[in-house]
Amino acid sequence: MTTFEFASETPRITTRPAVATRALNAVADTYRAWKNRRAFYRLGEMSDAELADIGLTRADLHVAVAVPFGRDPTAKLRAIADDRADTIEDLARKVA
Repeated sequence: MTTFEFASETPRITTRPAVATRALNAVADTYRAWKNRRAFYRLGEMSDAELADIGLTRADLHVAVAVPFGRDPTAKLRAIADDRADTIEDLARKVA
């Protein structure tokens, strides 16, 4: 018995929505990064005590601002704060 495979050619119309979706997602990601970068710059206006309240230091801001323009600096800040919290928790477990 022979098996036949019927390869149908994908019409171009079905690929257009995928391209449009990717383009729209790229624009949305860039806009989100721009908005978050504006909010990030407001963190620079906070005092050191206020930054410490949210688990950041002024040096963390200097590290996060070095990310390329199209990327979101708040994601870098989140990673820094999470690492610091994990380190503090590990140290607390060793002491206790």
